[in-house]
Amino acid sequence: MGTAALEKSELVHARAIVESYADNPSAFLALNGGNRHFTCPDLDGVVVYRESGRRLVQFGGPFAATADARPLLDRFGEFARAAHRRVVAIQVQSGEVGLYEAAGYTVNQIGGSYAVDLSRFTLRGSKFVRLRNKISRATRGGLIVREAPLVGWAPAMGVLDNLWLGAKGKHAKELEFLVGERGGPVQSDRRLFVGTINGVLAGYVSYSPAYGSRPGWLHDLSRRVPDGPPGIMEAINSHAIGTFSAEGAAWLHFGFTPFTGLAPALATDSTSRWFAWVVRQLSERGAAVYPAATQLAYKAKWAPHAVIPEYIAFQGRASLYGFLQVFKAANAL
Repeated sequence: MGTAALEKSELVHARAIVESYADNPSAFLALNGGNRHFTCPDLDGVVVYRESGRRLVQFGGPFAATADARPLLDRFGEFARAAHRRVVAIQVQSGEVGLYEAAGYTVNQIGGSYAVDLSRFTLRGSKFVRLRNKISRATRGGLIVREAPLVGWAPAMGVLDNLWLGAKGKHAKELEFLVGERGGPVQSDRRLFVGTINGVLAGYVSYSPAYGSRPGWLHDLSRRVPDGPPGIMEAINSHAIGTFSAEGAAWLHFGFTPFTGLAPALATDSTSRWFAWVVRQLSERGAAVYPAATQLAYKAKWAPHAVIPEYIAFQGRASLYGFLQVFKAANAL
């Protein structure tokens, strides 16, 4: 079997596992290009990871049948030790905390994911006045929003991506791993909504499928022109919400934002106190490290109905080195 065929086979298997067992709103990101998949022939599941320094950075928990989750996690840990590495897992879910602790991991809350129940969502009411005004302002500025296929829009999206990244500063880099991507073998599963002004692309949002107990869509990759009118993203997302709601989708997820949604009540039995202090400091003073406040402000505009805690799990003790490797794997360092 050739390399391309093997990679396609692995992807098909991982996709089936994620669809069947994932209860993580960002689970579709497990299918990103560049990810590695650890499997065992006798276990029904997959571990998704990337190598970074002396760590294997695992995305989410083991996506697996309940009975196979712990054996799969244990074997992945053995696989890491054989390679003289340790595991650090990011975006572990609440229901997986006990699994990791029983396997000897230190687990700390690292942030939260935000989700809107589309059956209850409405833009009516006084709390959405500012949001409605921003959408109206973008519309008055000539913004036209529609759903579109990637084919035909990719060149314009590439230009917009470069403008967006350039506005972040000369040292800004494109994030990956913990965010979506454009193109690739599972692009047909995503939904793309674009906004144009005078026929020119002014912004776009790509949505990925969300599985598990809150199925629906994940507001994933988004870009807008740096000098465009306010409300471009809001208008695009509002249009997408209308489309998804009409189709009967249950939830719209806004994804993981580190250093937000922290609460003492969400501490685990294995919580590292010093690492919890580091996370709190980043929450309060870490804008230069990660723009969590900006991301949260956008998500909070939609009055999320659910804030889903997300955790980081260290094989053994909490490690600042391991924590930094998560950012390195995401191309944030």
